[in-house]
Amino acid sequence: MKIYLDEVILLNFFFDFILLVSLAIILKRNINIKNIVFASIVGSTSIFILFLNTSKIVSILIKIIISILMVYNAFGIKSIFKNTIYLYSLSIFLGGFLYMINNMFGDSIGFIFINKGISINIIFILLITPILLKIYIKNLKELKNNYNNYYNLDIFIKGHIVKSISYLDTGNKLVSPYSNRPILLLHNKDPIFENIKYSLVPYNTVSGNGIMKCYKVDKLIINNKLTRYNFLVGLIDNINIDGVDSILNVDILEGT
Repeated sequence: MKIYLDEVILLNFFFDFILLVSLAIILKRNINIKNIVFASIVGSTSIFILFLNTSKIVSILIKIIISILMVYNAFGIKSIFKNTIYLYSLSIFLGGFLYMINNMFGDSIGFIFINKGISINIIFILLITPILLKIYIKNLKELKNNYNNYYNLDIFIKGHIVKSISYLDTGNKLVSPYSNRPILLLHNKDPIFENIKYSLVPYNTVSGNGIMKCYKVDKLIINNKLTRYNFLVGLIDNINIDGVDSILNVDILEGT
């Protein structure tokens, strides 16, 4: 079995550099290329752990220390533990994906330690790594932005509490033309609504128009913090958003 130490170090440096740049983009850190390069060099030294006669626990501790030193040299002491956790998250994503690719298309024992030199999949890995991390960053940002608009609601009505996971739709400014109260759209089959007086409110949206049943409720508590009054709950048939059963009106959130 041959070990190409120079190629191992260069590959490790490349991975560390891409991970640190990706981390800077995700966490919106200032990128200093010199610091990133030096931190990547620090990270590439972790390969020498393979040649140390130490226990697994010691090896893991050394790797953690090296990771912390990488983050420190790249971004400084501020939020160092948070940065390190995100670095490991990125590493797990990248490592798992590359391991899958290696098993599917490669004929090597690991990425580097192979019987007949560096396999062709190493070149493929070098090319695909930035693409994978770009896709990961893009999806992570979209997921973060999306779930920032999720709210836990407690709707108080006639001595009952109806709980709901709500999505804030900034385009939803539906109000009753009679009372001028904003409307919270709710998909709920709670029988409590069957015994409560309601009013029929016409609506007109981009998806169509019609009439919905609207109920005056006692109050609304958002994320166990904000309390809102003077609004209506309109029952609708369906909401096509994952894990959501209500659409929060921006005017209700803002208390206008």
